[in-house]
Amino acid sequence: MKRDEALACVKKQLTEARYTHTIRVMETAIELANRFGADVNKAEIAAIFHDYAKFRPKEEMKQMIISEGEALDVLDFHPELWHAPAGAILVKKEAGITDEDVLSAIKYHTSGRPNMTLLEKVIYVADYIEPGRSFPGIEEVRTLAETNLDLALIQALKNTIIFLLTKNQAVFPMTIATYNTLIKQ
Repeated sequence: MKRDEALACVKKQLTEARYTHTIRVMETAIELANRFGADVNKAEIAAIFHDYAKFRPKEEMKQMIISEGEALDVLDFHPELWHAPAGAILVKKEAGITDEDVLSAIKYHTSGRPNMTLLEKVIYVADYIEPGRSFPGIEEVRTLAETNLDLALIQALKNTIIFLLTKNQAVFPMTIATYNTLIKQ
């Protein structure tokens, strides 16, 4: 699928603000893919579709995750995580994207997973550091992403975990496992 076609498909699913976020994530993902040697075309498509399910009703996402047997444990955690696995399912069904690398990058862009692929790391970090984002700790992740994708990912995960802990919110076990796997490497 070409960029223009993908963007047109996604635009119908998103608010204007989320669509402009998607454009920034796409641009950042292309930059990171070029910098670290990931497949630029796959990074572009995964970035465009990463939030495809973001505004679907929670019940629809939940039923989709259950019916597909996808990451059922995610349903025990904040619904903000659901759009990633639901998005991978919907992108395959509705947009006809079948590339497993792209679908996996979409599926894990919020939680991470142990032993992430280079493409998965690119999409996770691109979504985290895109230029429209502004929150404590982001500049350190942006600086790390200039030279070391793994260190940028570790810091992004650490920031996310600390943020959730300070809000007395549960941390998805796969996110902790992702952090632990990267720290041990």
